Amino acid sequence: MTQHPATTVPAALPSHVLVVEDDAILGMALEDALNEAGIAKVELSVSTEDALRHLRDERPQAIVLDVHLADRDDGWAIAELVRTLGPDSPRIIFSTGAPQDIPPHVAAMGCILEKPYSPETLVDLLRQPKRRGIISRLRGRLR
Repeated sequence: MTQHPATTVPAALPSHVLVVEDDAILGMALEDALNEAGIAKVELSVSTEDALRHLRDERPQAIVLDVHLADRDDGWAIAELVRTLGPDSPRIIFSTGAPQDIPPHVAAMGCILEKPYSPETLVDLLRQPKRRGIISRLRGRLR
C-alpha cells in the first residue's frame, strides 16, 4: 500500500469580503478573482462613506482596505472603527502603494499588500489563518 505525504489544507476562504478600493479596474479585478476563488459575496466600495454604509448594513468576514482613497487619505480610520466591533471583527487587509505611510499601531491591525499586487496574491493571503491580535493571544494563554 502506498502512503502519500500529508498535505497542508489551506484555511477556508471567507464567504463575504468587502473591498474598499477607488481604482475601478483593480476593484473589478479583485472582485472577479475573489468570486472565481469561491467567495460567495464580494462587495465593492469606492469611498469611505460607502464602506461605512456597507459596514452598518452587514458584517463581512474580511475587508480589503485601500488606505489612500479619493475622499480620504487616511483609509485606515475605517480599520480603527472595525476593531471596535470586538473579537469577531472582520479580518483587515490593507492595500497601499505607500506602506510606510500607515502608522505602526494601525499596521498591526492587519496584513499589508503593497501595490501593485496580483489578485491571486490577495486570494492566497485570505487562505492563510487569520492573525490573532494581542488580546486574543493573551486570553489563549490564560485559559
